[in-house]
Amino acid sequence: MFMSQTERIELQEVFEMQTQAGFLITQIKQIGGRVFEKILQKENIREFNGAQGKILYVLWQKDHISIIELSRQTGLANTTLTSMLDRMEAAGLLQRLPDPKDRRKNLIALTEKAARLQESYDKVSEKMHKVYFKDFSTEEILVFEGYLRRVLANVKEEL
Repeated sequence: MFMSQTERIELQEVFEMQTQAGFLITQIKQIGGRVFEKILQKENIREFNGAQGKILYVLWQKDHISIIELSRQTGLANTTLTSMLDRMEAAGLLQRLPDPKDRRKNLIALTEKAARLQESYDKVSEKMHKVYFKDFSTEEILVFEGYLRRVLANVKEEL
């Protein structure tokens, strides 16, 4: 998609305003992670932490996926993901299974223990949703999430 001269000027003006979107997103991620951990503690959920919850969430959506796909879905680097998967496997939350289509690869699969934790995770997620969107209308939430999806698509293009 090509931008007109007017659109390019407007975009340059936005950059020159020194917006703080990136800084704000980083703060939300950091503080939101601490709030999530606090809610996990309050709910007495000790089987996983917030970062592991991200992995479980992806697997609850689609189980038996490759590490590459899990990395793409979570945004975690393969090196980070590998060590987290080792800890989660030791905790009995997931298992590595041979890929029936390619013997060189493993698929990551949930255990029964992890499947039973989904309801608890959903409760914590619901509480986080209420924290994030306190005093937002439904329309504002939908518009905001649309903008976030666009930002995410933009940064993914740069990988």
